[in-house]
Amino acid sequence: MNAERDVRNGDAASATPVSGTGDRAGVTGEVTEGVTKERELGSRAPGFIKASRTLHLSWQVGVFIVGLAVVVAGIIMLPLPGPGWLVIFGGMAIWATEFVWAQLVLRWTRRKVTEAAQRALDPKVRRRNIILTSVGLVIIAVLVGIYVWKFGITMPWKIHE
Repeated sequence: MNAERDVRNGDAASATPVSGTGDRAGVTGEVTEGVTKERELGSRAPGFIKASRTLHLSWQVGVFIVGLAVVVAGIIMLPLPGPGWLVIFGGMAIWATEFVWAQLVLRWTRRKVTEAAQRALDPKVRRRNIILTSVGLVIIAVLVGIYVWKFGITMPWKIHE
């Protein structure tokens, strides 16, 4: 908070290196010498919004309300048709533009998803998944065959009438 006040008052230089285009150094996904840098935590509001405390606070309230609306829409989509989890993570990404806790949650989620994808690409795991899927499909086919042999195929409507 004091660093923000110092920057607003012009007493000190920004602690975050900024390029000529206004981008922060250390953007997520930026790779330097094989090391991936993570984006710095904190607000990504434009400078003129950060300059005023009341404007910045109202900006954060607006971002929170928009993110909350998106997350609630995603929660509603979980039991209903729609990409519920994708929308929930979209709302978290909106929150992550302003709130450190959301940025940390998204970093943790991104790390876990990457680890799961790497495990899923392991040849042993893929082979096991293919075998289990094949066995499951054979069992389902046998059960459907037994049902059709025992009861036949009956349509829920009456065609002949």
